[in-house]
Amino acid sequence: ERNEPPDIDVDFEHQRREEVIQYIYEKYGRNRAAIAAVVICYRSRSALRDVGMAMDVDERLIDEFAKDHYWFDQAVLVDRLEEAMARAGVRESLQKLQLWLELTNSLKGFPRHLSQHVGGFVLTQTKLTRLVPIEKASMKDRSVIQWEKDDLEAMGMLKVDVLALGMLSAIRRGLDFMNRWRGTAVEMHQVPDDDPKVYDMICAADTVGVFQIESRAQMSMLPRLQPRKYYDLVVEVAIVRPGPIQGGMVHPYLKNREKLRRGEPIEYRYPELKAALGRTLGVPIFQEQVMQIAMIAAKFSSDEADGLRRAMAAWKHTGHIEKFQNKLIDGMVDNGYDRPFAEAIFEQVKGFGEYGFPESHAASFALLVIVSSWLKYHEPACFLAAMLDSQPMGFYSASQLVQDARRHGVEVRPVDVTVSEFDSTLEARAPDAQRMPHGTDPQYADFLGRADQPAVRLGLRRIV
Repeated sequence: ERNEPPDIDVDFEHQRREEVIQYIYEKYGRNRAAIAAVVICYRSRSALRDVGMAMDVDERLIDEFAKDHYWFDQAVLVDRLEEAMARAGVRESLQKLQLWLELTNSLKGFPRHLSQHVGGFVLTQTKLTRLVPIEKASMKDRSVIQWEKDDLEAMGMLKVDVLALGMLSAIRRGLDFMNRWRGTAVEMHQVPDDDPKVYDMICAADTVGVFQIESRAQMSMLPRLQPRKYYDLVVEVAIVRPGPIQGGMVHPYLKNREKLRRGEPIEYRYPELKAALGRTLGVPIFQEQVMQIAMIAAKFSSDEADGLRRAMAAWKHTGHIEKFQNKLIDGMVDNGYDRPFAEAIFEQVKGFGEYGFPESHAASFALLVIVSSWLKYHEPACFLAAMLDSQPMGFYSASQLVQDARRHGVEVRPVDVTVSEFDSTLEARAPDAQRMPHGTDPQYADFLGRADQPAVRLGLRRIV
């Protein structure tokens, strides 16, 4: 029943994305391929500045107001006019300044200017110039149209998001380092997803630098969830998100997971929902599960469920999810579900608007979790060199990554203009390399500080 083009997002190495963008232009032609626009709307600070400049308000006063106000409360600002003028050392008419704030408040949310989408390409069979103006972007060798993604959806036009992901660059570099040093030819799809030692490392929250599970929130979840297989990581990636957390899904999932470890059965209040929730132990974690619940419990058609999916993805911007509230809750009640349960499901649906994950998205990210964890455990030197050469990316600075690698027994050698290349390089360890390098944490002595691990020579890019 879906009457719109599919939503296609493809991640590429962040340092090669421009290469992909230019390939698309070359393959399809600039009259059939262009980047979509983004309408930048006024927010509090930009509105304060633009209206103030138009009204010839003293720049010092504009700066005084704008720098401290990420939100806009007209009543509060009016009360602070005298104080702000004193701090800025200027005098202006209070009537003029009150008008400034009134106009600022009325301007919020209005379009300010067009920018280009981070990576949304529109592709057409016919010439784009017959449909929409195309113009050169401010960035070199790019062209953009004057429609944004919602316009393209309304017109039924195909948009492909060409996105950048730093970890893809790091993994490619890490495998290249390993293959050159070991004389192997391992590719990403050949990395095993069932290595128990890798899962031991993950469960211990030893994940600095690892994709998606390196944040403090993820690190605190890992020892509690104890992932031991690939699908556990799919859940891990998705559950530590604002949607599941605000929807109250985390503790019920962990509770049911503990029941499973003890060999106790998982109880389903409504057994028919097991088809949708069985794989996540009775708790809705993915957007697809919410769609399934709507179809099973509220008798949504597949088209209505897809509309719910789109509303979940954009409700903060459009507010469209509210139109599904009565249909979902009343539909569940009519089919024998308790109203409190139905209302709780709708609150979880709203939570998914706060960056809930599609299952397919979480599954692809979990693959990168596995590969980056495998590299960190088995090839820590290669992993460090790759991470350093792929900066900026991730949660941690280069110095923090180096400190973590040293704790894991990696010998990191400083920049040396006589031997360092621009990027990091691997060097053979000294004959006594069986001795763990200074700074190694004793808890890693069982598998690190090995003679077969190279040293990492920092590249000149670290001082450029």
